[in-house]
Amino acid sequence: MEWVTPGQAARLAGCAAVFEPGDPARMGRMVFWDPAGGVLPVVPGGESGEGDLVVPDGDGFAVRTVPVVRLTLARALPVFLHARRAATAPVASAPLAAAGSAVSAAPPSPAEPAPHRAAVFWGAVTALALHLIARERLLPGVSPAGYDTWRAGPFDAGDIARVRALADAAPGEAVAVAGTDPAVLVRALLDAVADTLPRTPAAELATGRAAFAATAPQYVPQLRAWAEEMSAGLDSGVRMSLRVELTDVPDASDAPDAPAAPDAPAGPQDAPPPGPPRPRLVPRAHSLADPTLSLDADELFARVDHALGPRAQADMVLAVRRAASVWQPLERLLPVPAALDLTDEELRELLGGAAGRLAGHGIDVTWPETSAGALRVCAVVGGGRVPPADLRSFFGGDGTVELRWCLELDGDPLTDREAAVVAGGGAVVWLRGRWVLIDAGVARKARERRLPPLTAIEALAVALTGHTDIGGERVRVAPSAWLDALRRALADPDGGEGPVEQPARLTATLRDYQLRGLRWMDRMTSLGLGGCLADDMGLGKTIQLISLHLLRQERAEDRGPTLVVCPASLLGNWEREVGRFAPGTPVRRFHGPGRTLDGAGEGFVLTTYGTMRLDAARLGAHRWGLVVADEAQHVKNPHSSTAKALRLIGARARIALTGTPVENNLSELWAVLDWTTPGLLGTHGAFRRRWIAPVEAERHLAAEGEGGQHAVCVLVGLVRPFVLRRRKSDPGIVPELPLKIETDRPVVLTVEQVRLYRWQVERVMGEIRAGAGGIARSGLVLKLLTGLKQICNHPAQFLKEEGAPLTGRSGKLELLDELLGGITAEGGAVLVFTQYVTMARLLERHLRDRGTPAALLHGGVPVARREELVRRFQGGEFPVFLLSLKAAGTGLNLTRADHVVHYDRWWNPAVEAQATDRAHRIGRTRPVQVHRLIAEGTVEDRIAALLQAKKELADAVLGSGGQALTELTTDELANLVELRSVA
Repeated sequence: MEWVTPGQAARLAGCAAVFEPGDPARMGRMVFWDPAGGVLPVVPGGESGEGDLVVPDGDGFAVRTVPVVRLTLARALPVFLHARRAATAPVASAPLAAAGSAVSAAPPSPAEPAPHRAAVFWGAVTALALHLIARERLLPGVSPAGYDTWRAGPFDAGDIARVRALADAAPGEAVAVAGTDPAVLVRALLDAVADTLPRTPAAELATGRAAFAATAPQYVPQLRAWAEEMSAGLDSGVRMSLRVELTDVPDASDAPDAPAAPDAPAGPQDAPPPGPPRPRLVPRAHSLADPTLSLDADELFARVDHALGPRAQADMVLAVRRAASVWQPLERLLPVPAALDLTDEELRELLGGAAGRLAGHGIDVTWPETSAGALRVCAVVGGGRVPPADLRSFFGGDGTVELRWCLELDGDPLTDREAAVVAGGGAVVWLRGRWVLIDAGVARKARERRLPPLTAIEALAVALTGHTDIGGERVRVAPSAWLDALRRALADPDGGEGPVEQPARLTATLRDYQLRGLRWMDRMTSLGLGGCLADDMGLGKTIQLISLHLLRQERAEDRGPTLVVCPASLLGNWEREVGRFAPGTPVRRFHGPGRTLDGAGEGFVLTTYGTMRLDAARLGAHRWGLVVADEAQHVKNPHSSTAKALRLIGARARIALTGTPVENNLSELWAVLDWTTPGLLGTHGAFRRRWIAPVEAERHLAAEGEGGQHAVCVLVGLVRPFVLRRRKSDPGIVPELPLKIETDRPVVLTVEQVRLYRWQVERVMGEIRAGAGGIARSGLVLKLLTGLKQICNHPAQFLKEEGAPLTGRSGKLELLDELLGGITAEGGAVLVFTQYVTMARLLERHLRDRGTPAALLHGGVPVARREELVRRFQGGEFPVFLLSLKAAGTGLNLTRADHVVHYDRWWNPAVEAQATDRAHRIGRTRPVQVHRLIAEGTVEDRIAALLQAKKELADAVLGSGGQALTELTTDELANLVELRSVA
């Protein structure tokens, strides 16, 4: 049989679905339809036709004949399992989540259409059916028409609750059949799945009837009486639970006195009775029809006047047989179930994994109230109350911290004497006046209380999160007193021991928030820890770092040179700022031919990321007091040669400076913090498993209004002490900033642009729809989007016309001419950003032809020439500065500009904001007006909304990550790039 492929399953999952029951149950059909009236996909084995379904009609509903595709259950199951996995959240309500919890939901791939809520609903029903089959909840029977069939059952109380919850949560499209009860359809699909999957030789062995292993319907009316004898129906019969009792427990007040433990308070409640009680296992029968009715097995088999029905005893025997296949000691309950004495070993097995396996098959195990959950185990990190004498050496060196198991009874730690009782006793021990059940895992931890020690940084991370992984198990951890005090201190960015004044040699007055940043960096580096100063652009990260260097030079133990690694465009800025704010402090460039470190003492050494890569060994051989990575997003890829080279340079302290610690994903955060504070976040693989996957799952759930933010909150608690994030919008900062006015300025495409735009869409979308996949498809998507953006800028850019006329061919260029005319007439200055150097050169030629003084700065401009252009613009020599976004988006101070024009839109709004911040910086006295040129009805109109998800991730953790445009589905891509008319 030709199966439905994953791609076909994804397309079908985007349709609504209704179940048509059949006789026998496996002959039922899933009916797929499109409420929007779209074209249904063609799939192997699908029967195209029509169906009478209930659809919206005005303010009400009506039965209409609509096109449908029918599939057998065997073919439809992959569709619903795909819908279940791809759903970002349960489709209808919380009850649906509980009902379908057997199959986990995962976020959909951005390249696939979102599943329809009806398909997700049937996926939840399918998940429950699979859960029932896994628990062997299957009954053979004969259908009303006389055919062999398997049915789901018997059900326990939890199963019944799940079925009811599913029926209540059914969306209208899933039950769009006139006169249909949702509960009936849910039960019918459960039976159909149960009748479809067990068709194997094992079914013949279980029943002794070949018919129940056959795929084709078998006419067996003669087996009806046999089948009825095997099962009394889906909603009758009994289920079994098991209750553990401790018998012969003497009154503690009558127990003889015994010497109290030397480390525990004395009292008669500590004196053990003569011997441990006998654990007994009591089976109990519960009615499936009425879960409030139940009887212990002894009473069930001793009476005939009970309310569980005449078949209760036979059903109980069958339940015991099924349970014994899960846990072999239950065989001793046969042939007549009654209370069973347990050996110490059997009780330990039950306390271990046996109870969980039984629960997975619908058999609950209950424990004595006095001992259930009373004894718990956690881990304690950092024993003792006194911290290490030198925390700087402790965290900066090879310090280790003790980790040990701690046993708690009702939340209070056990004494060493009590822990020894647990370690050496049996499955039942006497603790603090009562018998307590001890499983093998707890006893083992009591015997082996010492665990492998943690490194100092690992211990700090554990204290901040409250958990660690031990042997693949996530364990709650309690920090010792000194480690907890350090945790609380680090959690307060304004904390620390005493005030820190700005250094005497600083020739400036730090603002309050800058002084707090200095205090934070000084505290972190004094502890032997690193940090990331993640202030918004323009808030003065450079002066804060210069202040830190000067402050460290005042202390003999911190004195030493500071190495600053930065983009080449910032070398001049760093040199000028050091000379301005720390006059007399040596500063040199380690860059270009003839570079040397000879004589590098206690001042600044400036180098570029490119030079650092080449000379990492020379730089690593020098003793640095502080290493600074400016614009640290350059090392956000931990596998890049730049990031690897930077890790070769040792220092007593490390600080990262960046306005965007997270641009696209949380791996960038790991890369920065694993450099500043190695080991804090574990290995990259562990970080992905522990943090990235849960955070992404929570984001998808939150997008649908479901789920919480637990992983995000815990991650925030872990990284917040090491990342100081301040925004210009913060209450303590915004009063000190100039006003920024942002305006979107729509433009209309010219006739030539419209023709080129449509031609590009039709040509490249045709190639994409032809079936390109993988890297080829990603390349086509980028080709399409890049071409469209270039057309929106100017046809000459897209057509690569170097000397062609420019005037009258682009709506953007016409608007730019108008803006520049008004700005220059008023004596203003303007920055014009474009991401394309080619477009910048066209603009430069255009302005030159118009007689408008302008200059161009791009990535190919040498450092010296770049610094000259910045000086000339700041000095007023020309009013229009053309800048490529990548080359000039960071590090430059261009506060003369009172206007910023974004000629084209960058995919990442954070990059645009950084570019704007070249003018919108501390020290301005006039407002900054930002103009964004947007071609109406084009991809530029929709790009900002599409990338909103990127902003939400970083805001949740620090304060930006998201979906790659190349992963859009073909339909989403077509919708994004469609040229729409403007009213």
